[in-house]
Amino acid sequence: MDFVYCMPAASMFSQTFAADHFFIRYDHHHHHDHKDLRRWRSRTTSAASAYPLFSNPKDSSSRHKFYQEALKTARDKFAQEISFQSEDKDVSLAKALLYVAAEDETFMVFNREMDACSFLNEGINVCPSSNAREWDSVEQMPLDGKTISEWMSELDAIAKEVEAELVSRDIGCHLVEVLQAVNLVLFELRGFKRSPVLVDSKHSYLHLVLSSGCGSAILLSIIYIEVCRRLGLTIVGSRVGEDFLIWPQTTYPEELFKVTSGHSLFTVVNGRCVKDPRSMASDLTGSSLLGLEIASNRDIVGIALANLIRFHWKRASRSNLGLMLTSPLRHAHNANEKPNQINKPNVPLLRPQDLKLAIMASERLLILQPHNWALRRDHGMMLYYNREYGKAVQELSICMAFAPEEEAELLEPFVEKLQESSWKSLGDTASVTVK
Repeated sequence: MDFVYCMPAASMFSQTFAADHFFIRYDHHHHHDHKDLRRWRSRTTSAASAYPLFSNPKDSSSRHKFYQEALKTARDKFAQEISFQSEDKDVSLAKALLYVAAEDETFMVFNREMDACSFLNEGINVCPSSNAREWDSVEQMPLDGKTISEWMSELDAIAKEVEAELVSRDIGCHLVEVLQAVNLVLFELRGFKRSPVLVDSKHSYLHLVLSSGCGSAILLSIIYIEVCRRLGLTIVGSRVGEDFLIWPQTTYPEELFKVTSGHSLFTVVNGRCVKDPRSMASDLTGSSLLGLEIASNRDIVGIALANLIRFHWKRASRSNLGLMLTSPLRHAHNANEKPNQINKPNVPLLRPQDLKLAIMASERLLILQPHNWALRRDHGMMLYYNREYGKAVQELSICMAFAPEEEAELLEPFVEKLQESSWKSLGDTASVTVK
């Protein structure tokens, strides 16, 4: 995996700041200046009330503390949901991923308030979002207009729609009929569809997929699993090549491949990838299905987090096409490189918000997979690109303890030079993030 660091995108402010920015001329004076100043004070004061983080020095400290506590609460609730102290069957896929969304949204809300404060300090008019909603806890935090419990209720509502469809058609609860009703509600009545290329965050967070009806394959699978669970039907899944496939748990998997009305049940559930000859899924049969490793609930959460890391890393490194996450390791290991090359603080600039979101997703995935050396290496390299050099050294050193010998040998010279360089002290003071 290849990764990188940049300035916030202008689109980040599109819903927050008015187009008619109001500037004060410092090189021109006339008798209406006092009116302009009163108008500016009036506009910025009303805007500041919508962004209370820095409206006065006392609020600044309390709001900063509030966001720190909200971030920690969301992370703690995620960790509790996927805790290995509970049975895997008790892990709620939806709730775990909604806590992921809550943490990321808290981080972005904090950034928006900081940006608004900067604009206000510069005398630029700031228009608050018209749908802003007060919240004092993670559970009450609005995610696209609804709380976590309300999004969980949305899944309940979808399941009730399926039940209503079964009743209206006066049919029983045969496996095929239930799945047909699920497909009808999800893909026809509600119009859910898979996004072939992930270019928008709304395809990568569960609540936004529920809201927009378009998302990644893994999130649509999670919605399918959650709806069927509410109907008393167990859906299992497995990664097959680049695809994540799901099917109803059954002792007769060959029935899933029987063709009726031009489609098999397996095709109906998983869509086009099953028919694509380029996909490994196209070669599956009832017998080979039995040989697949069934993903646990924690595995499925992990797949969603890995996708989130890739999505945010790709956005973070957009201005550095072709930049490899592990490129610095090869440079440090190459004996032909100039001896002091690694000591030059020439780390490419990446988009800081997306880089931090990728790091946050990686931190969560490490809770699930603490001994995954490749994941920890990638996490350490993201910290390096984020100029958190002390933390990068720590993570890469831990990685070396788990990594194969040849990988540890590749990491060793990089970690040693990173420790020796001045980057560690520079980076630990230069990084500005919410922790």
